[in-house]
Amino acid sequence: MDESYTAATARALALSTFDHPPLAWWATHLAAQLFGESALALRAPFVLLSGLTSWLTFALTRRLFSAEAGFYAVLALALSPALGFADAVWILPDSPLLPAMLASALALARVFFDPDCSLNRSLAARQWLLAGLYAGLSMLSKYHGVLLFAGAGVFMLASRRQRFWFATPWPYAAGLVALLVFSPVLVWNAQNGWISFLFQSGRSGAPHLNLVAPLVLIGLQSLLFAPWIYFPLALLFFRALAQGPAQEKDFFLACLAAFPILLFTLVAFWSSRRILPHWVGPGYLMLFPLLGREIATRMEAGAPWLRRGLIAASGFMVAGVGIVAALSRQPPAFLSGPRYPLVEMLDWDDFTRALDARGWRKANTFVAATRWLDAGKLDYALHGDPPVLCLSDDPRGFGFLRDPKDFIGWDALLVAPDLSLDQARARFGRFFDAIELLEPVEIQAGGAPAIHLSVFRGVRFHDPAPEFRLAPAGLAKSPAEPQFKH
Repeated sequence: MDESYTAATARALALSTFDHPPLAWWATHLAAQLFGESALALRAPFVLLSGLTSWLTFALTRRLFSAEAGFYAVLALALSPALGFADAVWILPDSPLLPAMLASALALARVFFDPDCSLNRSLAARQWLLAGLYAGLSMLSKYHGVLLFAGAGVFMLASRRQRFWFATPWPYAAGLVALLVFSPVLVWNAQNGWISFLFQSGRSGAPHLNLVAPLVLIGLQSLLFAPWIYFPLALLFFRALAQGPAQEKDFFLACLAAFPILLFTLVAFWSSRRILPHWVGPGYLMLFPLLGREIATRMEAGAPWLRRGLIAASGFMVAGVGIVAALSRQPPAFLSGPRYPLVEMLDWDDFTRALDARGWRKANTFVAATRWLDAGKLDYALHGDPPVLCLSDDPRGFGFLRDPKDFIGWDALLVAPDLSLDQARARFGRFFDAIELLEPVEIQAGGAPAIHLSVFRGVRFHDPAPEFRLAPAGLAKSPAEPQFKH
């Protein structure tokens, strides 16, 4: 659903977006312009970025430890379902975030541990500026990027050998470079009431002590990253923190990892909302060089159990991806219809076919969803024609794409899973002259209905609620709007 939402909201190019910084949206927009909106075309930049992530994991580990350690670090990364599969190739802001963070860490590793940088300050200055550039790109991908500066700052404070950098201009110059790269996000937010920052800062909800949530979060993280990857990473993380600057390279990686890992885990203690387990992923990414070195050391010492474990983990990952791929192509009869386990992966092309077959595609008619998740599915399936609005108090990026006031007087096709006529009239009746029940649409999985979409005709849209439109008055309309075929 996140992919469909990103593909739909990326059609209009903007300095930034409601949910996250814009780099993933820019990449999606460029891919769509060059290659169209097929799943493969839209994912192409992210697949390429996953290769860059693997290479940079190897390069960083080789720089700090050895090439053998780099090989096993990349292998371990590939065996982590979240970081090695989902964040690697899906249309998510994490996909550009991961290589940008690794590139910044690699530049910092050269600054701190390359003897040439200690002797040649101009070389060190270039590496600092590169670290700032890559950190800026990570911030332009996801707000996690700013935590790189916090980790590097703690490392320099704790290490006597590195503390002198605070007396040079280069860390501050790197910060300015990062800020310059990040500036489109600042400009966009300044124009829009800092709404993205307010949204992200409010995701933890009202303070509420919750002693169980962190344990649940850790359990979910272990499943998301695979227990045989997650728990070794966690042990290596705490060992590196305990050893401190005495093991400088280990401590450097632990400092870069610490803020994402500890921040979101601690927030779970007082959050009244669910903290998503993948939010800590960028922190654990920084620990794969430690895991690669540990595997290489044990393999060199002769550990047949470890070799068998790596083979088993590789088989598990290949089988898991294969099963998901097979189910997404053609689920067996006993998993079709409402029992289909990958219902969020379904494209809603059945609605597009119904729209044409039933004569619903008419001039001055838009499609209205009641949730941003559904709006993303509908808009991606329809390819922007007819336009899709999200009539909700939480429209996310759809609140910036189109101004509902531009559609006053139009009819609407209201679409929502399992919504009754009474519910539709109670929720949306005041926005239309009348609401009429139409024939529902079934989204199929394996030839059987998996999602029941209720469809209603809203006659003459009027008086849109202000929460449907998040952008302030006077903001320029989307350049792709309102160019419709009908």
